[in-house]
Amino acid sequence: MTPFGARLRSLREAHGETLAQLATALGLSAAYLSALEHGKRGRPTPGLVRAICAHYRIIWDEADDLLALSRRWKPKVTIDTGGLSPRATILANRLAEEIADLTGEEIDAMIDRLDNL
Repeated sequence: MTPFGARLRSLREAHGETLAQLATALGLSAAYLSALEHGKRGRPTPGLVRAICAHYRIIWDEADDLLALSRRWKPKVTIDTGGLSPRATILANRLAEEIADLTGEEIDAMIDRLDNL
């Protein structure tokens, strides 16, 4: 599941809606929304993100955050280290090897470190 998919599910559940109800409101299929929540569909369009925001009456910073999550939609990430140092390639490979074993706290710490660069 992508961060966008997790946020969409959280919004839907917080409003007590089923996939079918949200799909009907947005003019989409429940299967598409399920795939979107699970990261098995392509990046949502800005128009769809705006429709979700309108449906849930999300404005300002929260709407900007949802749009930013949709832009980071890459369930299968590729890191191109061509032209970078060998150490950068080592880092990318180590992260690929170890990410499944990291705890939530470790992941949060790494994200915080990157946010502070």
